[in-house]
Amino acid sequence: MLDAILRILALTRKELLAILKDPRSRFSILIPPMMQCLIFGYAATYDLTDVPYTVFSADASAAPHDLLAGLDGTGVFHRVANLDRTEDLKSSLNSRRALLGIQIGQDFERRLLAGQEADVQVLADGRNSNTAGTALYYVNAIVATFNANWLATHGQSGPPIRVTVRAWYNPNLETRWHMIPSLIGTLTMLQTLLLTAMSVAREREDGTFDQLLVTPFRPIEIMAGKALPSMVVGVVQATTILLLAQLWFRIPFVGSFVTLYIGLCFFLLAAVGIGLLVSSVVTTMQQAMLYSFMLLMPFSLLSGLTTPISNMPQAIQYLTLINPLRYAIDIAQRVYLEGAGLERLIPDLWPLVILAAISLSAASWMFRHRL
Repeated sequence: MLDAILRILALTRKELLAILKDPRSRFSILIPPMMQCLIFGYAATYDLTDVPYTVFSADASAAPHDLLAGLDGTGVFHRVANLDRTEDLKSSLNSRRALLGIQIGQDFERRLLAGQEADVQVLADGRNSNTAGTALYYVNAIVATFNANWLATHGQSGPPIRVTVRAWYNPNLETRWHMIPSLIGTLTMLQTLLLTAMSVAREREDGTFDQLLVTPFRPIEIMAGKALPSMVVGVVQATTILLLAQLWFRIPFVGSFVTLYIGLCFFLLAAVGIGLLVSSVVTTMQQAMLYSFMLLMPFSLLSGLTTPISNMPQAIQYLTLINPLRYAIDIAQRVYLEGAGLERLIPDLWPLVILAAISLSAASWMFRHRL
């Protein structure tokens, strides 16, 4: 047993030296994940910070001015033009000059004073549905605030229910707080899967795989020696992203680092198992890269990173159950933002254990069969 452990450690050392001695490998371990984390943190966001809009108001009284002041005062909406004709609203949207066009009807203030409904029509550029939908949500919230203030100021009776909204774990509903913790699993899987899949292919291309076969190493020991370096690299990359999230983006970490790394280790076992399974069927590094990227795209799309799994068709939801990235993202978000402990992560941990057992067993069988 001790001899087997020493052989695995020796092979692990060899693999780490092969990675660290190559300047391109050293560069790819740290720099790309950092750059990708920064790009996702700043570019991949659904938060609106700039909404240009135009307005055509047929009522020159004070009430429309107060409503529009609520939009202008948010710092998100900025008025690019006060239009004189209704037709100009359409042209401002067609030219992408504005995202929204607001039309306020005649007798707007008079109808409000009479306790009647006053019409405000909001036109949105639906070519960008996500942005337009979010902007309309903001407008509805501002209109609701205006209604409440108007009723309170003019002593009119309002609706009997008052809604107070609070967002747990992400008070300002910032996309960055959702995206960056998710990247701990996403970017780690990208590099781990590639490194593991390419490790055996590199040996075959360099002609050193045959030399490895005549050594005392057993197939299971070769697998372990190939898996451990990738897991070490995965932990290093996850730590890098974790540090960026806290020190650069200032996203507060409320959970336990021990819990996070335990969940990460289970995830890395599953990812390494898939990588070894790929490495057992490919013969060149080019094939390893192609197979890895063929897997990474479905894994990312079916992980819940950009699209909630609950919004997917039922058949696709069942398919996500075999995706280890789904559980890694859930673990990272729940530990990072929610502070969940191990006992609350069991629904995510046991599927990872099963996926790791199946993928490693299949890779071991394929490895022995190919040898």
